[in-house]
Amino acid sequence: MDGTAIENFVCVIFNVSFMNCTWHAGQTASGDTQYFLYWKTSEKEDFTGCQNYIKDNYGRHTGCSFQNVTIKNTKAHFLVNGSRSGQNIQSYKKKIILYRIEKLTPPLNVTVNCTEGSHLCDIWWQPPRTSHVEREDACFKYEIVIENKVDPKKNITTSRTKNCYEFESFSAEKRYSVKIRATNNDCLVSESWGEWSTPVEFGKEQLTSTSSYMLFLVAVLAASLTLCLCTVSIYLKKKSATVLQPRDPFHEISPRDFEREYKNQLMKHETEEITVIEEMT
Repeated sequence: MDGTAIENFVCVIFNVSFMNCTWHAGQTASGDTQYFLYWKTSEKEDFTGCQNYIKDNYGRHTGCSFQNVTIKNTKAHFLVNGSRSGQNIQSYKKKIILYRIEKLTPPLNVTVNCTEGSHLCDIWWQPPRTSHVEREDACFKYEIVIENKVDPKKNITTSRTKNCYEFESFSAEKRYSVKIRATNNDCLVSESWGEWSTPVEFGKEQLTSTSSYMLFLVAVLAASLTLCLCTVSIYLKKKSATVLQPRDPFHEISPRDFEREYKNQLMKHETEEITVIEEMT
């Protein structure tokens, strides 16, 4: 029996209402050992079995996924038992306060509004989503990281309990990005830091980069159009060179041309007579 119970049992709640629990097989558990998870959210409830097991390459249960989990300020009870070749193995029991294992979502709707003349930027955001926090304005502490894209040595990391921050070192000629994450601030919230928000970039250099890209795109289109026109022009010239010019029906033979043609015919006739006489001789 010893060493057959599961080890390293861990549960995490994420994206408000999803929960994953995972574990490792016992050190002395044989390959045919199979585990089964049961849980309940209070002492008064009955245990419910897992409906969506996570399996390893051998088909052995190594975890369970749950949906529509409701976080309460009570201890949830977990039980993992199993069997091998028809024999029971050691069971594993654990009690967990669910809000402590929640991975907070990122803060929402991060926005930046900068004033070039005053070198200030107002950064605002909304609290992360959760199913059980009522006093959202006072339950979270935030970590703000502002990255200087030109000089990383000037990056800023700070924390706030309010959902706003005034960035006082803004330079209109530089480019920045900001990301934020949350944790507990004296409420029923996990002490672990939540997920980072998607970085939001701001600064004039970003606009300059965009403008340069547009200019490059226009130049490429112009060059392509010019090349196309040149190709069409060359094709038309070659086509016109192969077309025979029509004879002018209104062109008349001048008297001088007629006289020259008549003399040529006489000379040809005389040459033919001389040739005939020589042959007869």
